[in-house]
Order: sequence, then C-alpha cells, then structure tokens
Amino acid sequence: MKKHRVAVAVLWLLALASPLAAQGVRQEIQFPDVAGYQTLKCDLHMHTVFSDGAVWPTVRVQEAWRLGLDVIAITDHIEYQPHKDDVPTRHARSCDLAAGAARQANLLLIRGAEITRDTPPGHFNAIFLTDQAALDTPEFLDAIQRANQQGAFVFWNHQGWKGPEKGRWLEVHTTMLQNKWFQGMEVCNGDDYYPDAHRWCLEKNLTMLGNSDIHDPDLNQRSQSTNHRTMTLLLAKQRTPEGVKEALLAGRTVVWYKDRLIGRKEWLEPLFAASVQVDPPHLRTKDAVFLTVRNLCEADFVLQRTGKVGPQTLTLPARSTSLLKISTPAPAQALALEYTVTNLWIAPETGLPVRISVPGERSGVSAQRRNMPVSQ
Repeated sequence: MKKHRVAVAVLWLLALASPLAAQGVRQEIQFPDVAGYQTLKCDLHMHTVFSDGAVWPTVRVQEAWRLGLDVIAITDHIEYQPHKDDVPTRHARSCDLAAGAARQANLLLIRGAEITRDTPPGHFNAIFLTDQAALDTPEFLDAIQRANQQGAFVFWNHQGWKGPEKGRWLEVHTTMLQNKWFQGMEVCNGDDYYPDAHRWCLEKNLTMLGNSDIHDPDLNQRSQSTNHRTMTLLLAKQRTPEGVKEALLAGRTVVWYKDRLIGRKEWLEPLFAASVQVDPPHLRTKDAVFLTVRNLCEADFVLQRTGKVGPQTLTLPARSTSLLKISTPAPAQALALEYTVTNLWIAPETGLPVRISVPGERSGVSAQRRNMPVSQ
C-alpha cells in the first residue's frame, strides 16, 4: 500500500511539472493496417480525479503515449463525484486539462462523460460531446437524448458487472435502440468479458468495444500479448476524430482482451490474413515440407486443426517466426491447411476458421523467398 501511495505521488509531481515529462519511450503496439483502413489502438473509457479516478488528467495522456495507444477518451462520471470536497465538480475540466498534452503527444483525445445511473438500466458512455454539463439532468433518458443532440456516440458500459439479472435487456434499452440513442456496447471492460453483450452486438447490429475503465495509475511499461489494457482496435479511414467516429458508427472494431481478439468475422479475417505471412517451403523431403510462418502482430494466435494436413495444434507467438514441418505423402503438391483460430472469437466461444495456403513445387515460386497470403 505504501509503495502504491509513493507511485501515485511521483506521477502527480511529474504531471504538474510538465505534461510530457513522464512519458519516456513509446512502446508501439503492432497490429497491421487492414483492407485499406488504418488500425488505431483506442481506450474510450477512463477516469481521473475529477470523478473517482486516482490520477490527474495529464497522467492519462502520459500512460496512453507510453503504452502505444492512438486514441483515448476521458469519461469522468457525471453523477458520481467522490472527490468533490477537494476537486470541484467541473464536468469539462478533465478533458480541458488533458487537451494540450494530447496535442503535444499526437494522441487523439475524444471528449466524453459517463452517465452513471442505477443498474439497471446501467452506465452509458457518451463520447464526441461538446458540452458535458448538459448531461447533468435528473432523468436518465433526458441525459441520453442530450448526448445524442450533441452528435455523441453512446455505448452501454460493463453490462453484466452486477450479474445477469441486473444486466438484463429491458424495455428502456429497446426504446433507446429503436430511437438510435445508443450505438454500441462494451463486450469487454477491464478484466471482464460479457457474453450477453457480445451476442446482443451481433443480434442488434451494435458496435463492439473493449475498454480499460481505468481508475488507478497504469504502471506498465509496455503492452504484451497476455499483459495489456483491454482496448478497441478501430479500422479507420483516417486518423482524425471524424475518422474515429465514422468507424465506430460503421462497426469496424475488434476488441483486444487478454489473450483474445473478439469481433465480427468480416474484420477478424482480414486482420489475421494481414498479420500472418507464410513463406514458400525451403525444403521438401520424401514425406514432408519445411517452411516458416511469421506472426507480425502483438497477439498470439492459437490454432486447432480442422482439416487433414498440418500439426494438430499450432501456436504462432506474437511478433515472431515459427518453423513448421508438415508431413505429407505428396510434398511436391500445394497444400491447404485448415484450422480454427481458437482465440479469435467471431461469437461467444466460437473461433475463426482459416485456411493457410502452401504453394506446390511446380508453382514457379518454390525456390523464391516471398510472402504468401493466408486465405480464408
């Protein structure tokens, strides 16, 4: 506990001294651009001392820069202000304080707030706001409508955090959906995954999001495959606030949660294909071929064979090259390796089917070292 207090005190002093003083070296998060879109790393749910967080707003910028994020939203609670005796209730102040540091760090800062009512109906984030204070109104639906009047993107936070009964779908949610008053849901929040939210996003055409909901300081130095913030990978036409909003409304997202990537098949397929590069076999024996496979992204891939050729199980570690031996009675022929990527979820507990193509000896490329595409 003492170490935690010292760490918080140091972060506060650094933040007050200079918005960028504590950022240090940025550790980039490697996910490829996909299908002509830029892949942006986003955390759209975080808190500061202006609600119930433990850090000054500029610290959130420093953390995001250090850990390789591209887009952040500070979403302090509207109704819940436990530090108000020391930090006055000023709903826009945390974003105002973070804005300069975000510009210096070349991060996109999205202005937001969390509408914090009893569960049910639950907590909702509104981002792309122009006036957070307008959401400070007694009636829940009034606050939701006022957010929409500002052109906000609204999403339901941590739907099942108080259990499935309190996180159930109610008439009020149907009303909001029919009126297009909310557009997305957090499938993952911090360390928690919500299968109901995942199913509802698929059934009701809602955008899938994953966010940290961070309150304490983030003392991590880099993001790794199994140790990282929960975040949203956003496929954007352009790296601007307008590009972020367009991609969210279009549902072009993948959630990076623990050792999993969660999203619609139409986006997980090209992300996997862009991340995995297969070289032509460099050696063919009478009963096997040898080749290398690269995983260019930050996430491990775990594959289970569904076809008849290739290793029964296969793990492609993040940002690494793997040497494969594939047993086959016809090593000169082209091979199709059929697998399910078990940690890429297209629905709850449902992995992504993929096919990896290996060229044959007479394809004219067996002696060349070039990257071969992964087909779905």
